[in-house]
Amino acid sequence: MSDVVDLARELIRRRSVTPDDAGCQALLAERLQRAGFRIEHQRHGEVDNLWAVHGGHASSEPDPTLAFLGHTDVVPSGPEDRWQSPPFEPVVRDGKLFGRGAADMKGAVAAMAVALERFVAAHPDHPGRVALLLTSDEEGPTNLDGVRKVAAGFRARGERMAWCVVGEPSAKATLGDLIRVGRRGSLSGTLAVRGVQGHVAYPEKALNPIHAFAPALAELAAERWDEGNADFPPTSFQVSNLNAGTGANNVIPGELVALINFRYCTASRAEDLRARTEAILTRHGLDFALEWNLSGEPFLTPPGGKLRETVVAVCRELCGTEPEQSTGGGTSDGRFIAPLGAEVVELGPVNATIHKVDECVDVAELERLPDLYQAICERMLAG
Repeated sequence: MSDVVDLARELIRRRSVTPDDAGCQALLAERLQRAGFRIEHQRHGEVDNLWAVHGGHASSEPDPTLAFLGHTDVVPSGPEDRWQSPPFEPVVRDGKLFGRGAADMKGAVAAMAVALERFVAAHPDHPGRVALLLTSDEEGPTNLDGVRKVAAGFRARGERMAWCVVGEPSAKATLGDLIRVGRRGSLSGTLAVRGVQGHVAYPEKALNPIHAFAPALAELAAERWDEGNADFPPTSFQVSNLNAGTGANNVIPGELVALINFRYCTASRAEDLRARTEAILTRHGLDFALEWNLSGEPFLTPPGGKLRETVVAVCRELCGTEPEQSTGGGTSDGRFIAPLGAEVVELGPVNATIHKVDECVDVAELERLPDLYQAICERMLAG
């Protein structure tokens, strides 16, 4: 097997379910340190983070930095007996590498490490800096101690990045057919609507929060929050959970709890979405409490940016495809790096099997991925 497949297999063998890194970053740090990288480990809470940098020198103006961003944690495997082979015992079968994290995203992490090793070996005195940033808290529910916290520390100490390539699995059917040049923001809320509990036979003595909330919910679901723009679809509102009741069919509940989420574009602001939501609830006369959580603001690397144009050219020339330039999908840790002023583009393997039983990546495409990442380094820093 090739270097990148061997390294991906070593990473998959480590049962690094969020937030446990299980030694993945130590393995990568040792390799990169041998290649001449300066290694910084950041442990926050239960989360391991790694910052590995090569190049740079003392000057009044910091050298431009091209960083690669990934995560070593994975989601749980689910019932292991449903896998054709054990999820943490990597197996190559029918031209594919199977194992939890093969596509999301230990394959890409291995490819980034191999590409960086090759690049600095070929260009030991390259201009600027190349770097790798890894966390073990990307798949977790809060992401409090991963890239979010590392980025805050970078801002405080003046650490800057000009460009960031995120190795999230972006492709639809074949490597390089889609890259992500931005992401929508994610704003979630936990809404409690208070009523008065009572007997269903005496509704006049109670206040059913489900009935009270229903008209407001209909208005929220029908609201046109914005029209989107050339880069993003319109902002969407969804209820992901609705819960009320005591378990008895003869009791009017005293409270309803709803989990809501906005996936919003650059045509809206989080504070405006919050205000409009609360105005609708108030207009319907509800007794409510609403706790908000902003997971990340939307970001966009605009057309004409050096990184975006370089990644498109690399996909076109090395993959023989014209990549779709998308802002769709969920969120990624790129949302914490973009506010530092970096251009952010996501380029990684096919995402068809991520989080599924029998997750896998095509071996031939995995072996080509370091070539793409190295070519990006060459054109951004050595060309």
